[in-house]
Amino acid sequence: MSEKKQEVISEALKAEEKLRSQWYILDLEGELRPLEEYDFKGHDKLKIFSGYEYQKDRTVDRTPPHVDLMRSLELVDYEPASDPGNFRYYPKGRMVKALLEEYVNSMVHEYGGMEVETPLMYSLEHPSLKSYMNRFPARQYTVESDDTMYFLRFAACFGQFLMSHDATISYRNLPMRIYEMTRYSFRREQRGELTGLRRLRAFTMPDVHALCRDLPQAKDEFQRRFRLSQDVLAGIGFEKTDYELAIRVVEDFWKENKEFIVNLVKQHGKPVLVEMWRERFFYFILKWDMNFVDNLDKASALSTDQIDVENGERYDIKYMDEDGTQKHPLVLHCSPSGAIERDIYGLLEKAAFDMKAGTKPSLPLWLAPTQVRVIPVSEEYVGHADQIMSQFSRVRVDVDNRDETVGKKIRDAEKEWIPYIVVVGEKEADSDRFP
Repeated sequence: MSEKKQEVISEALKAEEKLRSQWYILDLEGELRPLEEYDFKGHDKLKIFSGYEYQKDRTVDRTPPHVDLMRSLELVDYEPASDPGNFRYYPKGRMVKALLEEYVNSMVHEYGGMEVETPLMYSLEHPSLKSYMNRFPARQYTVESDDTMYFLRFAACFGQFLMSHDATISYRNLPMRIYEMTRYSFRREQRGELTGLRRLRAFTMPDVHALCRDLPQAKDEFQRRFRLSQDVLAGIGFEKTDYELAIRVVEDFWKENKEFIVNLVKQHGKPVLVEMWRERFFYFILKWDMNFVDNLDKASALSTDQIDVENGERYDIKYMDEDGTQKHPLVLHCSPSGAIERDIYGLLEKAAFDMKAGTKPSLPLWLAPTQVRVIPVSEEYVGHADQIMSQFSRVRVDVDNRDETVGKKIRDAEKEWIPYIVVVGEKEADSDRFP
């Protein structure tokens, strides 16, 4: 199998460059103001995010702080032997990534997602796939096998839709929730846009689709998934103050569903950016995304969801309705956390903000590779330090028994962002308790 030299660029991506958007800010009272007329006082990050989206400049000319942090913490690094945008994960980084994957999996299972697994590559000549690919703005990797050209998936849509096409579905089964943690999805982003974990070419993404009977059911499910995504981000370590919401909508849908959209804004709790199109340009009529603004004033989408009105028919997915007729469902596309790599990027950039403010940086306690470090003041107390370590259950703990000063051991633990440090000396050895 060999990679063909040219990339596949969708027609949607080519046309996106000519797309004309109308930009607004929508507040909690439901007032829609043109972007240039809005007073951003008290909403500095929303102002930065709105400018970033309006200008559509994704290039980066400086190294963002999270790149130095991911290296110094021995989490992630570039892999020179691979294509740019592909990374190596050291043991600590793989642990953090796995913990995030497990957490998102558990949240989606609780929501009702049925987990599946689908292939990484698909034929460029499959009619449904080819049609859909030209409606999604992305560049694809291609590979050749036995004289057939394939593309590497950019999401789990392809496999899940083909699976749904082959399924026998009743209206009683709807909404039907299908889920996959894609390791990996691939998008051949432009070289100048690649930077650390913010924008990659290979990434791990939870992809949750819901087949819905009609628009009222789709709107109910859409709201439920909005809350799911807020909860997932909060569990990871992102508060609402850490991200900005964008709503992207076709003008007709906005006019007919204003109250529904304003309710999303109220759940978000602060004004949002609205991108509006006079005509439907993509396969969806409504989309939201929750965006983290980093230390370079660049933004990246974390969670997202869409109401898709095309792919039920494109893939000939059918369900039997109550009246005995077959109908095509609406499809929702949600990634409740966004790419797992972007979550790590966001957490590290958030820690960099803390460092700027003079606050001690950290990962959330549950994601810290080492949660507790026990430091004996001398070799005499190593045995007692080991005993203390053995008392911890379901906690990641180690003992620093190096022949170094206590001060150096503490400084090294702080450099590793270890949340809890226990120093063991004579007092602790004589007591059955430790601070």
